[in-house]
Amino acid sequence: MRKKVLLILACGIATQLSYAQATPKWADKAKKAVFSIVTYDKDNKIKNTGNGFYINENGTALSDYTLFEGAERAVIINADSKELPVLRILGANSMYDIVKFNTEADKKTIALKSASQPASVGETVYLLPYSTQKAATCQTGTVTKVDTIGDKAYYYTLAMTTNEKTVSCPIMNANGEVLGLIQKNASDEAKESYAIGATYGASLSITALSLNDMSLNKIGIKKGLPETEDQALVYLFMASSQQNQNEYITTLNDFLEQYPNSADGYIRRATTYMGFSDDEHNALADADLKKALEVTTNKSETQYNIAKLIYSYIISLGDKKPYGDWSYDKALSIIHDAMQADNQPIYTQLEGDILFAMKKYPEAYAAYEKVNQSSIASAATFYSAAKTKQLIEGTDMNEVIALMDSAVARFTKPYTSEAAPYFYERAEIKAQTGKYREAVIDYDTFYDAIGGRVTAAFYLQREQAEIQCKMYQQAINDINKAVEMTPEDVAMWVEKGSVHLRVGQHNEAIEALEKAISLDPKAAAAYRMLGYCQIQLKKNKEACANFAKAKELGDEVVDGLIQKYCK
Repeated sequence: MRKKVLLILACGIATQLSYAQATPKWADKAKKAVFSIVTYDKDNKIKNTGNGFYINENGTALSDYTLFEGAERAVIINADSKELPVLRILGANSMYDIVKFNTEADKKTIALKSASQPASVGETVYLLPYSTQKAATCQTGTVTKVDTIGDKAYYYTLAMTTNEKTVSCPIMNANGEVLGLIQKNASDEAKESYAIGATYGASLSITALSLNDMSLNKIGIKKGLPETEDQALVYLFMASSQQNQNEYITTLNDFLEQYPNSADGYIRRATTYMGFSDDEHNALADADLKKALEVTTNKSETQYNIAKLIYSYIISLGDKKPYGDWSYDKALSIIHDAMQADNQPIYTQLEGDILFAMKKYPEAYAAYEKVNQSSIASAATFYSAAKTKQLIEGTDMNEVIALMDSAVARFTKPYTSEAAPYFYERAEIKAQTGKYREAVIDYDTFYDAIGGRVTAAFYLQREQAEIQCKMYQQAINDINKAVEMTPEDVAMWVEKGSVHLRVGQHNEAIEALEKAISLDPKAAAAYRMLGYCQIQLKKNKEACANFAKAKELGDEVVDGLIQKYCK
């Protein structure tokens, strides 16, 4: 009898120990961190259901990526049967089938603490399922393999049978710390299961380059922002070229909610509001600019950005009426305030740009001269000075060329496409001042710097400079290239006829001019020049007929030729 009692007691104790092992003391509280998830498609129809769990009390949670792929919204249903929306995706990895997100949180949010150490082979682990029951019941298993997949990130193989209903439920250690989340198994009867480490899921994040992340882009739910302001600002820059105005405004709103003291954020949102080009959005932009000045830690830099924004806005308006008191004068006043506190050369550059736009060329030139004596002097700043000097009445054009020389001197051989525009501009100025041979040299340098990728208009410009310095063969080559590129352009054929006529190639000139007339029977200059070619070939009758046609079409030069050759 005594043996029977002892046997019964032993069995009872064993049963209690087994239950204690299967359902640890921490389980009832920990189960409140586990929830059910429902995801919806674009038509607001249920797409998938699954599980997840909180990893902090601010509503950050983990689940499987498959559950969220293609979803447009999602909700969680916690252990108290309360439904909460998923607000943002905070990271995802489709290869390891894991997603990090956050939900609307309340004061009762319970989160699981990540294990400070990975599980060891042979260790007993506990699967904590989603449950709305008062008591939690855990399934146990053992760790058979631990793989390291990153810094403090692990992948577990478990001696445990799991099924679809346990996917993304947490695996816990004996201390009630979460080790990982169960992944989908090949079969419900498989004796092995797998879990991705919770520390890996917690490390997922949104970075400055996440806009191009294919895994994230397959989820339609709003994404979070990087966790540092600098990275978030880069994210904004990337988003500005990939999102439409309304999407970008939403991203900016999220940014300012996360970083409410970012002057850059307010200026970027103001810039976007101004892009709508209406007074309603301009008023919002104006409020943001004022807020930027209120929160900034660098007032001069913020004033510079605001002045630049208003200046750019006024330039883009054309003849339209500006919003409120936005004007060049306002932009100039703001940049002057910035310069009084911190006279940076870049501020002086903007001062010059504003004065140039106001057509105050002497004052603009004085500003550019200061910049050219500073550490930020560049080809572009010397170019600005040159173009401004060119517009000041009474300027010696040699001074303009000298400024362009300084711009060009900022580059070294072999010249690249970066230097090309400066050689082109200097060529234009030299041609205007009669320095044709020097202009041709600059045109040639420009041509080489961009690898010969030029237009017919360029060939025409260089040809006209070549004609002036009697580089006739080069001029013929260039006009031939221009005609080849634009065979339907009447003016090109007329110019070709003019070049051949100048060097006495009358037959070639006639052929070109007749082509021009075939393209445009009303090309008066072509008739006049054709007539002059015929005079040189002693075909006065045909010449006079063409002179008469040119006069009929309104040519104002042909009268002298008629008087001389057609009496």
